[in-house]
Amino acid sequence: MSVVGFDIGNENCVIAVVKQRGVDVLLNDESKRETPSVVCFGDKQRFLGSAGAASALMHPMSTISQVKRMIGRKFVDPDVQNELKMFPIETSKGPDGGILIHLKYLEETHTFTPVQILAMLFAHLKTITEKDLGTTVSDCVIGVPSYFTDLQRWAYLNAASIVGLKPLRLIHDCTAIGLGYGIYKTDFPTTDPVNVAFIDIGHCDTQVSIAAFRAGKMKILSHAFDRSLGGRDFDELLFGHFAAKFKEQYSIDVSCSAKACTRLRAGCEKLKKVLSANSEAPLNIECLMDEKDVKGIIKREEFENLASGLLERICIPCNKALADAGLTAEKISSVELVGSGSRIPAISTLLTSVFKREPSRTLNASECVGRGCALQCAMLSPIFSVKEYEVQDSIPFSIGFSSDENPIYTGPNSVLFPKGQTIPSAKTLTFQCKNFLHLEAFYVNPNELPPGTSPKISSFTIGPFHGSHGCKTKARVQFQLNLHGIVCIESATLIEERVDASVTTDDHHSNFEATDTELNSKTVVNDTEDTVNKRCGSPHASAADGTREDKTNRRHHVEVSENIYGGMTKDEILEAQQKELQLTEQDRTMELTKDKKNSLEAYVYEMRPKLFNTYRNFASDQERDDISRGLQETEEWLYDDGEDETLHVYSAKLEYLKQLVVPIENRYKDEEARAQATRDLLSSIVERRMSASSLPLQNKEQIIIECNKAEQWLREKMQQQDCLAKCSDPVFWSSDIQSKTEELNLVCQQILGSKGSPTSEDMQNTPNHQ
Repeated sequence: MSVVGFDIGNENCVIAVVKQRGVDVLLNDESKRETPSVVCFGDKQRFLGSAGAASALMHPMSTISQVKRMIGRKFVDPDVQNELKMFPIETSKGPDGGILIHLKYLEETHTFTPVQILAMLFAHLKTITEKDLGTTVSDCVIGVPSYFTDLQRWAYLNAASIVGLKPLRLIHDCTAIGLGYGIYKTDFPTTDPVNVAFIDIGHCDTQVSIAAFRAGKMKILSHAFDRSLGGRDFDELLFGHFAAKFKEQYSIDVSCSAKACTRLRAGCEKLKKVLSANSEAPLNIECLMDEKDVKGIIKREEFENLASGLLERICIPCNKALADAGLTAEKISSVELVGSGSRIPAISTLLTSVFKREPSRTLNASECVGRGCALQCAMLSPIFSVKEYEVQDSIPFSIGFSSDENPIYTGPNSVLFPKGQTIPSAKTLTFQCKNFLHLEAFYVNPNELPPGTSPKISSFTIGPFHGSHGCKTKARVQFQLNLHGIVCIESATLIEERVDASVTTDDHHSNFEATDTELNSKTVVNDTEDTVNKRCGSPHASAADGTREDKTNRRHHVEVSENIYGGMTKDEILEAQQKELQLTEQDRTMELTKDKKNSLEAYVYEMRPKLFNTYRNFASDQERDDISRGLQETEEWLYDDGEDETLHVYSAKLEYLKQLVVPIENRYKDEEARAQATRDLLSSIVERRMSASSLPLQNKEQIIIECNKAEQWLREKMQQQDCLAKCSDPVFWSSDIQSKTEELNLVCQQILGSKGSPTSEDMQNTPNHQ
């Protein structure tokens, strides 16, 4: 069983695994610890990760990056439209209102959803992991932003299932960071908690969480976020600044060229990193557009003035996290700053003013989420023994349920799982219903959600219920907020209470009970109960007060069907799996084709010098001419018509050349092998003759005769071979000599075996012969 954590960033991905000596971050094919979140479709195959990033400039119209921003989003969302303007790919609105990506591949137009693109990234990371570990990978833990809705979390689970991954948990990024931070600390008290703020400024978003640490325990007090504030927003400011400057100075409009935009954005990102350590930074790009070289310079002060609006926005989630946790800045013991966008000096200065202390950078800014995910996977895995550590995470949104469009009042404002509810948790409600029970899950407070998010989550249909006359039918439904942070109905049970009809009267007050269960990552359960009144469906008969009843309870499991609004159906997941298999097979075929082409090219260059040096004496003039002509024609073909051919064609070309060369190679190799086989045969002849001296006369003569025959055969063949040129096929091969050696040994063994065991009388009458 693997113990793997995946951090799927908007720009880069990190793979962390738990091994006996600790947590390691795996290296990709380029020996880098971070893998770009890029999928590029070439002419005949996909390029994923680092290969995709390297191919992006050659295929800008079929390169998809930052897919994390599209997961679970609606096409008409204004934020999504702004996102799509940054990419040259063609998109449209899907039947469910989601995003469809259209691109040319294999001379056809293909349509993909963001979930399918994410699945391709998962497949690439899975391949890297399996190659490193030398085993198959399925179980894992994946980091997700705290602001992800149920639909986005389901999208991650579906993408993972498409490529054969089985997430044990979707864990919030800051929770994973906190786990990696707290599990190694040994100085936390057992009484008063130590409050730590974790600020993750990533490539596209900002997340803030307040965690309370005690010895062996971490509890998340609050989550806050800005979904549209990250390092790339600072890059875009620089991009816009220099795009306008170059338009005025060099009369070029980079927005007209996808390749120019990509190169300028990459240059602005590098410039931002230089500004983090220097007061000013230059920007130089050769042949950016219209064969013009451009250059510019910007000072850190000027950059901070441009980014003043973005810097002010960072304070908002920080203050909100403190308010939701019910703490002041003075109650925060430490501030941990991580994320790829956190290296701007002005951000540290701003956070110092908010929290009244300078942020710490004790954690690896890029790898801490992946490491925390791997640790969580180890805690959930049966093959690793991890020290006892309790993790209490919480949801940042309030979730409610309604029945037939009427809210279920289990708390203020019909909230079933309030904001800050522990993950995982469970609540059990008992309904009195008839036939079917329809329930809807929804986000209660739209103000808690990211802008443009639909409050609808999913719908559930429970039933049918099969009651009978004289029965009081109840349905006990267990609602769960599971480890992934997804709300679902875990089970539904039909309870039949048979009551004597002679003592029942009509009562229009039907009720249900609510049981609240909180589960932490160690599955410690705390139960509290409360009872609320609710009429659901038609009223049923119940006993009047003071009336004595005879009851018999029967329990039956009831079918529950779920519909996730905007989610994938089982058929769609199966179809996506089949398409991914086809794409993977095409990639594999193209890799084999490239390998075969490289083998053909290498064979041409390897064989040419051998033909006129190593193999010179073993090839006739005609053979050398034929092979030289074949090598030359193949070389010219490779760089002309053979630049892009099929696996079969390259294989046939290579096989044709080998057929020309193999006879010469055989002569060369067999000369040495024949000499060795000759030595072995002569050695065997000498050994047999020596051993025959102590044998009876008849056996001795037979063995000597066989040895003479073999020696005569060898002498004749060697004389014939000496008369031939090396460029001719030999009169006899090393295999013939080996066969003769085996034949001689076999005959001698038969002679020795046929002499039998001498009797005692024979031994007395037989004189000793030396």
